[in-house]
Amino acid sequence: MSTTKKSAKLTLEFPDNALLPELMGPHSKNFVRLEQKLGVKVDLRGNVVAIEGAEREKAAGVLRALYDLLEDGQHVSAAEIDSEVRFANKAEEGDIAHAGLATIKTWTGKTLRARSPAQAAYLHLMETHPLVFGIGPAGTGKTYLAAAFGAHLLHKREVERLILSRPALEAGERLGFLPGDLKEKVDPYLRPLYDALMDVIGEPCLKMIEQGIIEVAPLAFMRGRTLRRAFVILDEAQNTTAPQMKMFLTRLGEDSRMVVTGDPSQSDLTGGRAEGLNQALSILRDVEGAAFAQFSEHDVVRHALVSRIVSAYNAADGERARKARKDAD
Repeated sequence: MSTTKKSAKLTLEFPDNALLPELMGPHSKNFVRLEQKLGVKVDLRGNVVAIEGAEREKAAGVLRALYDLLEDGQHVSAAEIDSEVRFANKAEEGDIAHAGLATIKTWTGKTLRARSPAQAAYLHLMETHPLVFGIGPAGTGKTYLAAAFGAHLLHKREVERLILSRPALEAGERLGFLPGDLKEKVDPYLRPLYDALMDVIGEPCLKMIEQGIIEVAPLAFMRGRTLRRAFVILDEAQNTTAPQMKMFLTRLGEDSRMVVTGDPSQSDLTGGRAEGLNQALSILRDVEGAAFAQFSEHDVVRHALVSRIVSAYNAADGERARKARKDAD
């Protein structure tokens, strides 16, 4: 692959013509998306791509990364383009790059890669720390990556069990009105965890649950236990009280790791305050062995509209806070 610069134009020459149609995408949709994201003009002639615009260097880096994916036998979609643009936008700020991180192979053979610098940092922290907090809005991959990494450790036999837990806020009166036994009552609250596990493990997940290798349980079921050689995930931690959070964190046993995920702005506790999560973030900030990954709306990897929705709500919250402070003065 060679690069040539001529005034405001940069050209890339790719050695394998057979990969270029997928790099370009049907009806050039991949190039169009890159043009929209970076404000450049991309043109393909033979096996040479010409890029014009102020962000041409950045766009060239994105195309090189996408071409490398194709050489590895992976596919290029809008999600991969958006991912590489995120990394390119953060490259000058010294953010961690995904290239240096081990990829995660799911049980179904799919390769999982970080799709934002925040996700890359999150994976790195899970590799190097026994306790990691993943904090940020919905759609940033906090729970999914934690489940994938836990399954990865389970597959490598670095842990013996994978335990996923989540608060079931309505474990009192309202749950009592739901039909079925206790498992059937709490399963709707734990469904997102089941979905993540099924995606990264596939059908063997069901057998592992039956064997107790994988356990998905309400937070209340964690009391009194010591979890050894396990990878433990607490999801929706913004819905924990301070005593619940302390109880959960102190379950960590020998050769175990723990990941806590949550969004403090989405608490369903009375008053909307993420009591347990916020207290833990404050108390444990300087504790050795604990690490914190912060996500923002820019890291949302769901539909592009989700990122805009989160941004709009954040802006509205900020405006309300400013008005409250002004009224207080």
